[in-house]
Amino acid sequence: MTGSDELIFQDENDNSDNNQSDNKIKDSWNLLVVDDEPEVHQVTKLALRNFTFQDTPLDIKSAYSASEAKQVMSENSFAVVLLDVVMETDHAGLELARWVREDLKDHHVRIILRTGQPGQAPERDVITDYDINDYKEKTELTSNKLYTLMCSSLRSYRDIIALHRNKLGLEGIITGTGKIFAQHSLRELTQGALDQLTALLKVSEGAFYGELEGIAATLSGDENQILAATGKFSDFVSEHIEDAVKNITRQKLLEHLQQHGNYFADGYFIGVYRSHLKRKNILYLEGLPKLSELDRHLLQIFCNHIGIAFDNISMFEEVEITQREIVYRLSEAVESRSKETSFHVKRMAEICHLLAKKSGFDERDLEIIRMAAPLHDIGKIAIPDSILNKPGKLVDDEWEIMKTHAQLGHDILADSKLEVLQIGAKIAGEHHEKWDGSGYPNGKKGEEISIHARIAAIADVFDALYNRRCYKEPWPLSKIIDFIQSESDKHFDPELSHILIHNMAEIVAIQNQYPD
Repeated sequence: MTGSDELIFQDENDNSDNNQSDNKIKDSWNLLVVDDEPEVHQVTKLALRNFTFQDTPLDIKSAYSASEAKQVMSENSFAVVLLDVVMETDHAGLELARWVREDLKDHHVRIILRTGQPGQAPERDVITDYDINDYKEKTELTSNKLYTLMCSSLRSYRDIIALHRNKLGLEGIITGTGKIFAQHSLRELTQGALDQLTALLKVSEGAFYGELEGIAATLSGDENQILAATGKFSDFVSEHIEDAVKNITRQKLLEHLQQHGNYFADGYFIGVYRSHLKRKNILYLEGLPKLSELDRHLLQIFCNHIGIAFDNISMFEEVEITQREIVYRLSEAVESRSKETSFHVKRMAEICHLLAKKSGFDERDLEIIRMAAPLHDIGKIAIPDSILNKPGKLVDDEWEIMKTHAQLGHDILADSKLEVLQIGAKIAGEHHEKWDGSGYPNGKKGEEISIHARIAAIADVFDALYNRRCYKEPWPLSKIIDFIQSESDKHFDPELSHILIHNMAEIVAIQNQYPD
């Protein structure tokens, strides 16, 4: 090459090699040229200098050996690799292709083998033995054929990525439906549905590089809440939809929300769907490509069906909320007989939830103990008022009657088939057992006592000491901490004593949230 030729390519090398950004397809398609001949890099860049695919340019990076390519590909993702076979070894390119698929685990990038020595890597053998996507001799890659090759390779890459995102969205929906007991299962389902919808539109329209962003929300009366969001809307989860959407006027948006059905406009889509639970489900998308009638029909079908899924998950969550409410009401009724405020059971629920979380419970078990803990004193329903509300110390006979509430509580709940009530039975029957075996009703000790009951035991004692009772005034916090420490390994599980003391600020915050 002449000196003037080298000057032509100098700026391109500088710009390409210094660009370390991620493979953001909306900005550029990343192409890696792997070849030990500098002229090949120069000619490739010259041939593709004005190349665009769907109005998006190429960002061309260079590697001059297989080992350098490994380093570059470990730090960046690429849509296409133009790969030489013979470099530092006769099969360096083939070994790199195998590394990309088997070690780097990149099955999306399109690998095109370019060789100037076809005898070193016969086409039939290479295509059979290596996961490459095309095989070209360098002499046959004219400027036009290189253009065609890049278009077809990028089109394949775009569709593969879009299908992959579609698969991830579907997995999100499956995960959401499998976690209907989880507190935010509706949010998980909605996020998965939104991701899948985004991928579906990009697949059909071939606009993977586009900036499609969306919101899924619910509307009850005049109040709405964002359940899930993508892109620039991600920070608005749990907020109002009108606070997030700026593409249309507030008045126009609120008008849409009062309607139902699908509305397509220039640059956005909004769907409002009636729910069986006397509320509406909302889907809002911005950055839509131009949709064909088929695309619109697909969108309508998808949204109508996902609305049914929202309803199903919502009904499960409503059952859970109803169950929790029944437990609270029943527990509050029992507590009201002992002239203690109903907030005691709420504090018990939240303190037990906190201690269980710090102990490593998973989300499902956290919800179970939150619902079961208020049942700890359910057996007091059978204790006479004269004993339950006696302001002074109980005599021996009265104390023996009072102690029966633990076994009575267990017996009331133990026959239930519901896991919440089964755990409630353990808590009711064992929350007066002590770590050293000196408790009642059965003298259990250590880990013979269920972890749920051990948590409820220390939570119940803390709450009783912190608040006024008919038989005592509230203790100062420092005195309570001294007592918990002194009873660790005696009354209380020592690990739970440690957790309670080291999370005292959060526990006091619960007390302040539900004061007597």
